[in-house]
Amino acid sequence: MGDRQHETIAERKKHLADRFKAILPFLLGFAVAVILGWILYPILMHESLEQPVQFSHRTHVNHARMDCSTCHYLRQDGSFHAWPSTADCAQCHNRMIGTKKAEQHFFTEYVQAQKEVPWLTTRRQPDNVFFSHAVHSKQVCGTCHAGSESNLCSVCHGEVGKSSRLPDFERNRLTGYGRNTMKMQQCEACHANPNHRGSTRAGNACFVCHK
Repeated sequence: MGDRQHETIAERKKHLADRFKAILPFLLGFAVAVILGWILYPILMHESLEQPVQFSHRTHVNHARMDCSTCHYLRQDGSFHAWPSTADCAQCHNRMIGTKKAEQHFFTEYVQAQKEVPWLTTRRQPDNVFFSHAVHSKQVCGTCHAGSESNLCSVCHGEVGKSSRLPDFERNRLTGYGRNTMKMQQCEACHANPNHRGSTRAGNACFVCHK
């Protein structure tokens, strides 16, 4: 009886070992897929590009007391002036103010040369997405939401006003879009809010944003 029971236990162990050997390739394949998909793929698919001119939002917000709309403003036709032109910056930087290399580079290469800075748009939306800054401005959102212009802008753009340098543009090598381009779930945080539908008619239907 003891020998038979010993054989049965041995058979069970062998059976379990055979099952483990059968699923081992799947486990190894899954581990490789996770490593490639979650770790290596994002690294290989994105390249990090530094902005042509370094810029401190913190200095301009805290020391110069500038609002977001000083440089990023709505034109009279309602279109959005996303990047300040060299002429915009030259209203203050028509001469050297500080001693930092970034300012010296900007002043020499762009202000004196009267060239536009080829800024890299880190949050460019896909071509099938329609977005209007005019609809999402302080004049509209500020009717219900209290707070400074910087606080309202930070809902989508993060705490940019507190940054001392511009982040690198992590560009997707295939699509050309940045890794920080806003995702649909971020937009839905407001558009799917029933309170917004009543006050701003910001529906969550596809055609509201996708044209």
